[in-house]
Amino acid sequence: MLSRLALALLGLFVLLGASSWLGLWGDAASITTGLLHGAPSGEHWLGTNAIGQDIAARAAAGAATAFETGLAVALLSTALGGILGMLAGYYHRGWPDHGISWLLAVIDAVPFYLLVGALAYAAQGAPGTIILALTLAFWTGTARLVRAETLKLRETGFVLAAMTQGVADWKILTRHVAPNAAHLLLIQSTITFVAAVKSEVVLSFLGLGDGRGISWGQMIAESSQDILAGHFTGFVVASLSLVMLVAALNLITDDLQDRLDPRYRRNP
Repeated sequence: MLSRLALALLGLFVLLGASSWLGLWGDAASITTGLLHGAPSGEHWLGTNAIGQDIAARAAAGAATAFETGLAVALLSTALGGILGMLAGYYHRGWPDHGISWLLAVIDAVPFYLLVGALAYAAQGAPGTIILALTLAFWTGTARLVRAETLKLRETGFVLAAMTQGVADWKILTRHVAPNAAHLLLIQSTITFVAAVKSEVVLSFLGLGDGRGISWGQMIAESSQDILAGHFTGFVVASLSLVMLVAALNLITDDLQDRLDPRYRRNP
């Protein structure tokens, strides 16, 4: 029941983001009107903010930004972490394993928000900065999991048989290791998606986001002064949007773990 509700909620946010991608809201998210702190109406469903921008349109644009960032970071970090993790596990105790393990230790030694914030600040809002910074921070978790899984798969009969027969390493990795680690990559990509969405909102709130787009974090930051004046709509809409999307994604991730990962699979 909860999984279906989570899927329905996720679908709602996908439609909300798609409506912004397709331009159905027009320029309403950015243009200002003379209606300051306007009440909800037929023209402005959730009212307007302090400078007359449509709150509903900005929430839709924030959903689009969340999905753009989450999907890009999830795909890139999962691919990078998966490839490097398999190489490290397959060539255990070799130079690829030593080099990748050293890189993992170096990146993990730097506090997350310090690393991402420094990269975002250094790039000064260049396009794709947040995606690149989050990808560099998140691939390490995937790499560690895949490395451990590859170490186990490397000792299985079918992999040892392929190695004994002289099958090329890249064929063993793509035909035997990768398919058997696919469930980990799928689960990890959903976890990374959630983390990327939350991190993008925090960075945008701190003023380190991509200034070209609209983020829920940006909306929350803009609403800080509105709250003092007794106007809560923008803050509530952005905050609830983030909470509902993250809650839906967490429920879906838990369900995927139950279904795909033997360590989490429920007994019948």
